[in-house]
Amino acid sequence: MAETKRKIAFVHPDLGIGGAERLVVDAAIGLRNRGNEVTIYTSHYDPAHAFEETRNGALKVVVRGDWIPRSIGGKAHVLFAILRNIYLVLTIVLSHFIFETSFDVFFVDQISAGNFLLRLTSSKILFYCHFPDKLLTRRESWAKYLYRLPFDFLEEWTTRMADEIVVNSKFTATTFKEVFPLVSSYPQVLYPGINLTSYEVPVDFDDPKVKLLQTSRKFVVSINRFERKKNINLAIQAFNKLRARSPAYKDLFLVVAGGYDERVRENVEHHKELDALARGSGLTVFTIDSSSPPKGPVPEVDVLFVLTFTEAQRTYLLETACALLYTPKDEHFGIAPIEALYHRLPVVALNSGGPKETLGLALSGVTVDTKRGADAFADGIERMLTLPESQKKTMVDRGRSAVEEKFSSKAFGDALEVIVNRLADGETNGEGSYTFKLTLGLIFQVVCIAIYVKFTYY
Repeated sequence: MAETKRKIAFVHPDLGIGGAERLVVDAAIGLRNRGNEVTIYTSHYDPAHAFEETRNGALKVVVRGDWIPRSIGGKAHVLFAILRNIYLVLTIVLSHFIFETSFDVFFVDQISAGNFLLRLTSSKILFYCHFPDKLLTRRESWAKYLYRLPFDFLEEWTTRMADEIVVNSKFTATTFKEVFPLVSSYPQVLYPGINLTSYEVPVDFDDPKVKLLQTSRKFVVSINRFERKKNINLAIQAFNKLRARSPAYKDLFLVVAGGYDERVRENVEHHKELDALARGSGLTVFTIDSSSPPKGPVPEVDVLFVLTFTEAQRTYLLETACALLYTPKDEHFGIAPIEALYHRLPVVALNSGGPKETLGLALSGVTVDTKRGADAFADGIERMLTLPESQKKTMVDRGRSAVEEKFSSKAFGDALEVIVNRLADGETNGEGSYTFKLTLGLIFQVVCIAIYVKFTYY
């Protein structure tokens, strides 16, 4: 390994299993493999619900603040997410001053609130914006709108405190500029990449959890976290419509696999909602929980739910499925289509957001008009299932080549290291230092006014 060049700290709220976590782990591994010293700081980490690279000693993971609740009675999630982030960052800053634990660059993502405290150190801040948080919550009432206002301002102002802002797609960059007018700098696009080596592992048919999925039947697969915004219900509805079109699809079944955490209320609720939707459509259903797999054989059903699949199961699904159904609307980037393209698996996705951009660059897969609903999505699935083998091979080979060139962890790591080195050398594109000084100046003025009022009128 090359001589250590930079010390880099990642600050991530919850190091579980998901697209954002996959990006953080790949970024950390990429920088470490290039000779840098890397530490991941997080508020929550469960080795049983995390990527292999965080469990096998490849990365140093430090957990602080997991004792702080995520919410109270299922409410105030954003408040407690910020409190957990601030506590985590505060411990890092205190270590900097007390134990002289210093870093060249902080890689921060998802929550920007702690940037204000990180600016107390001499380190540079790289903020990776997966998508503006202010757009990830619904405002059903004026009360909710007013409640979110200070958090929205805090997000924008502390994001501005970064020395460099990076986003995952041109779609996110455009959205970022629309919703953060106070941030004058334009974010740089850095496409997430996948570690090609980990996707070249052959299917382990001897793995007990893979054996649970093995079948001679044809199937299509949806891979997403069990969250309502992922629009998984569209996959079930389109699959049901497709099966009704022809007896040829009667033996086809759907696998719905994805990140699932029983501590997350939405994951639990949405799985039940999807289960009810499938049963209500007359489809037979079974659920496999990889953390506690069934003791008996898995029955042949129309819809198979796989909660928190393992990497071996992921490999099996991507290698043996007929198509990936990717249903989120206006998804920020979408790592699952990239994984599918590398496995030469045809992709059906909505014609919006990151997947529209990445599939367009790859000249692969099929995108469906978001306004046409389940019938159009069923059309897209049928198109992939009936595509002549010669055309299919040309398409999937083109997709794999695009991943190797544009969406690999090597391409991502090379571009990220350039940014990190530039920041560590003192070159910045953001307005973080100015914003921090401006904030300190405003705080000083408020304190002075308060002192003046106190001693003048009281």
